Amino acid sequence: MGLVRDNIASMKGYTPGEQPGDLSVIKLNTNENPYPPSPRVLEAVRSIADEQLRRYPNPDAQMFRQAAAGVHGVDADWIMTTNGGDELLALVFRACVGEGQAAAFLDPSYSLYPILGAMQAAKQIVLPYQISGANWELPREIFKLSARLLLIVNPNAPSGTFIDRETLSRIIGGFTGVVLIDEAYVDFAPDNALALVKKHANLILLRSLSKGYSLAGLRFGYGIAQPELLRELNKVRDSYPCDVVAIAAATAAIKDQDWARKSWEAVRSEREMVCAQLGEWGFVIPPSSANFILAQTPEGLSAGKLYEQLKARNILVRWFNLPRLTDKLRITIGTPEQNRALLTAIRELVAQPATAKNG
Repeated sequence: MGLVRDNIASMKGYTPGEQPGDLSVIKLNTNENPYPPSPRVLEAVRSIADEQLRRYPNPDAQMFRQAAAGVHGVDADWIMTTNGGDELLALVFRACVGEGQAAAFLDPSYSLYPILGAMQAAKQIVLPYQISGANWELPREIFKLSARLLLIVNPNAPSGTFIDRETLSRIIGGFTGVVLIDEAYVDFAPDNALALVKKHANLILLRSLSKGYSLAGLRFGYGIAQPELLRELNKVRDSYPCDVVAIAAATAAIKDQDWARKSWEAVRSEREMVCAQLGEWGFVIPPSSANFILAQTPEGLSAGKLYEQLKARNILVRWFNLPRLTDKLRITIGTPEQNRALLTAIRELVAQPATAKNG
């Protein structure tokens, strides 16, 4: 008899993107915002008194919830804070999906979903995207699905593709379980599903400060849903999930919408430039609404080899050695300087030799 449950012993854990200790590396592999957080964040952290650190934090992060409620146009009891968006995912699985019950998600999508399902010993329903070049279409099965939980990343990771609000409403309205729309990257998208929360009692939106607010190192996320559903989730959360420093920093960040929006606009602009240049060199890229792109390498070029060649030049991107992704690289949009370095390296490794050969 093993020391852990059989489903834990047989599963594989989550593999995070590489986190190099060398800060000189051009890091375009884990979708961090390339721009710094609002200066108000550091001011808030510096203002924390030692007495605040001695005591437990407010268990509901009320200060942040009130600030976020003002931004989103809902009451504070429609918001629940978590230690990163991943904790919200774990809470939803814990509260909604029992052993042998079904959880559904699209594929390719966030690779943590099947791991959380395996932890619960849940039945997993995988809904494959229909992929043809740059076109990613939803499977028809998503509109007639029976499960306890449905998870949708929007914009999707790793493709960056976006599902419009009307389509999402159709999916949610026809689903009897809980729908979690993971909007970790929605700040870089043209729209969001916030309006659907008031319409659908079975909907939870996941938001994160990691990407849009440049606070990946802080680990702070939150959910938006109708209060009745959040009250149930609160029953299975940790006692004090968010610490004093995180609450103060996150509150300062979300209050400074002007600062955050400037970074979103800069990322969108650079995203279009990178896509256009790679497209000229034969890369196939789905339209992205996130702060990254998924670039399929030209025919005859190994994505895995290009990943290694870029890494040798101290440029990290993400290569997934997984079905339907082996010929693609996920590339985070960086600063203009970082993007120029990336494109210069790719041109030297790919475009010039190909041009010379064709000529």
